Amino acid sequence: MEISNGFLIIDKSKNCTSHDCVKEIRKTLNIKKVGHTGTLDPQVTGVLPIALGSATRFIQYLPQEKKYLGIIKLGIKTSTDDIHGQILNKKVLPKLSFKELDNALDHFRGTFQQIPPQVSSIHVDGERAYKRSWRKEKFTLPSRKVTVNKLELKEFDSPNGLLKIEISCSSGTYIRSIARDLGVILGSEGCLYDLRRIKASGFTEELSIGLDSLIKEKNNINKIIIPISFALSHLPRIDLKDEKDILYWRTGRKIIFNPDCVINNKNIFTNQELIVFDNNDKLLGIAINILEEKNLLQPKLVLNAK
Repeated sequence: MEISNGFLIIDKSKNCTSHDCVKEIRKTLNIKKVGHTGTLDPQVTGVLPIALGSATRFIQYLPQEKKYLGIIKLGIKTSTDDIHGQILNKKVLPKLSFKELDNALDHFRGTFQQIPPQVSSIHVDGERAYKRSWRKEKFTLPSRKVTVNKLELKEFDSPNGLLKIEISCSSGTYIRSIARDLGVILGSEGCLYDLRRIKASGFTEELSIGLDSLIKEKNNINKIIIPISFALSHLPRIDLKDEKDILYWRTGRKIIFNPDCVINNKNIFTNQELIVFDNNDKLLGIAINILEEKNLLQPKLVLNAK
């Protein structure tokens, strides 16, 4: 059976790496070209989009925002900034109301600088930070700008210092760092107790399937593969109806286009990416609008180029 190009949305379980999922899918479906859209820590569960075939070429064009449900444990500092690390310090948590805690979370709403955990996949002098951390090396990670679009305090178990949050954030945001820094702001300590990703790259958990179920459904796999066109539906779309335009597209030449023919966006601007189809609804690739005055399309990613 020929496997369709597109995306499988895996509901990743604990104690499983993103690479483990890719390896299992490659083996189960007997397909070589497989890739995930962003690493999910072994202890984190939830949405892990997997690209199959030519869909791997479109990963960078997917929406970047992530959405999580998390539980933070206050009063404890660990070596990994989550509950699975070595406990480094314990500190009594001051008495807080729900409102006071919610006000403290304002520090993590919007755009701010964040220092990643020492045990992270960030490169330090050509090597992953977590490898240096495991060797107990001393190093400093620079802060990075991150954006939290939504942070909602769902529950607060004050006696046990546990709070449940829902958070929508930019790619590269560490919820472990938020847990750590929240504890410090409150005059205590903090670490991540549990985390589940419920949305990534535009895909929600309702579309996900566990690896065990995937193996059972491998003979019907094309029914659950999400088409590339669906995954890119957030982008403006243009259909090339003229054979000359299609020929130009396939040979990488610029195309003059009419902005009124663009679907899904009224305001096309310079350097904006568009998804391109032919008049038979066949996906041709990704273009970029390179000159606003003349509305020129420059092919950026061409499928079935000639």
